[in-house]
Amino acid sequence: MDIQEVIKQQVTTHPVVVYMKGSPKFPQCGFSANVIRILNALGVTDIFSVDILQNDDIRKGIIEYANWPTVPQVYINGEFIGGSDITTEMYQSGELKALLSKTA
Repeated sequence: MDIQEVIKQQVTTHPVVVYMKGSPKFPQCGFSANVIRILNALGVTDIFSVDILQNDDIRKGIIEYANWPTVPQVYINGEFIGGSDITTEMYQSGELKALLSKTA
């Protein structure tokens, strides 16, 4: 299966997906840790995470998929939300909480 198809399948079959460095339990960078901290603060317990450090094809493919040069990348209900800064802004404005309330 093409890596773009794999990524599409991941983001469309899980309500909350984070492509990150490390894992939710052991983030490997501050930006990834920030995103997980925010999602945890909002009560998100079902996070499908992909450690880009473990899969070079995913690491390269996710940048192309979202046309976004950095990780972490957050997807909610199949939609690309953004990275750490955008997630933080959406959290502070209440927009992220509202969006998460619509997850299955």
